[in-house]
Amino acid sequence: MGDDPKLNDARAAQAGRQGEDVRSDCFVRLEILASGGRELRLHSKVRAFYGRSITESIEHVLDQCGVQNARLEIEDTGAVPFVLMARIEAALRRAGVALCKDPRPQTSGRPHPRTARDRLRRSRLYLPGNEPKFMLNAGLHSPDAVILDLEDSVHPSEKDTARLLVRNALRCVEFGKVERMVRINPLPMGLHDLELVVPEGPDLILIPKVEGAETVEQVDARIREIQTAHSMKEPIWLMPILETALGIEHAFSIARASERVVALTIGLEDYTADLGVIKTAEGEESLWARQRLVNAAHAARVQAIDSVYGDVADEEGLLRWAERSRRMGFEGMGCIHPRQIRIIHRGFAPSDEELEKARRIVEAFELAKAQGRAVVALGNRMIDPPVVLRAQRLVQWARRSGQLDAAEGEQA
Repeated sequence: MGDDPKLNDARAAQAGRQGEDVRSDCFVRLEILASGGRELRLHSKVRAFYGRSITESIEHVLDQCGVQNARLEIEDTGAVPFVLMARIEAALRRAGVALCKDPRPQTSGRPHPRTARDRLRRSRLYLPGNEPKFMLNAGLHSPDAVILDLEDSVHPSEKDTARLLVRNALRCVEFGKVERMVRINPLPMGLHDLELVVPEGPDLILIPKVEGAETVEQVDARIREIQTAHSMKEPIWLMPILETALGIEHAFSIARASERVVALTIGLEDYTADLGVIKTAEGEESLWARQRLVNAAHAARVQAIDSVYGDVADEEGLLRWAERSRRMGFEGMGCIHPRQIRIIHRGFAPSDEELEKARRIVEAFELAKAQGRAVVALGNRMIDPPVVLRAQRLVQWARRSGQLDAAEGEQA
């Protein structure tokens, strides 16, 4: 049974969303009966086209859960099967039905490619975990990652239904090459989130409100337990979110708490609230904390990822923020709307002049290496090893992001 059940009585419940602004979802009213078989009332504009498919999905969930006698009323606003099945399962759990079998939908049939530890994470698009309409086409916007969010964007009374929806989305939605992240709730609730989402193999877990290494260690240990139980060997990465003054103070130990940690990020809304200051578009009030996080991340050899920029309409402000973030040492940031993705990618990209200079330095280094010279020269200037290393990283980054053609990068 879910953490936040809404029961009309001991054997009745409801789940899902309804209203004029709701789409790609459904609302389920369920009553468990003592006898009489199954009674279904389906209200859907697409019943003439998909009524049989909808009915088959409903029957599948009820069969898997061993429910023979029930009354269901469903208001459908275009829910795809994985959404419909999540809502029915949520209602069954809320009604206290003991699930005798696994009612999850079939997978898409295409294995999701696993993501590398150091992959590009310029943009991470937040998707509310209880809003399926945002999940279906998220990959088409080409962010580097999507975040299926179980924390702040989900009302406390809907945490149980969001878990099921996110689980089914991981199982069924084709996100393409986009990295699939899940932001769990703060512990201990977040450990319950892991029980449902880890078996579906997300690429990365975002851990909110981290203030010490022990939180990361708890999450790591629970993931290992679940993966062992399901014979899973694929890596699941971790990205702690530092959202308090104490979390910032412990940034380095948090980054080193597990080999699964691939990045640190900061949540500025909570951080500024913890300080008791107003969050501004310039970010002066959080500058020190962001610099501290960048230094800790680089010292631990993980990525530093900036917070979101909350004003969706201010595209110029977002571009300035992204450009400053890159200069500070961040490698990406979060976004709350698809229109921010393109701007963020632009802000984190090196200029053509910067990239051309880096290519010339790398070429000079390769030439010196081929000739057996220890000194690298570009024109009349000697190039120090740290400058060469920075240029190599920039060229490599440009190749991975597509800014520099792979063939050109190999020549460089």
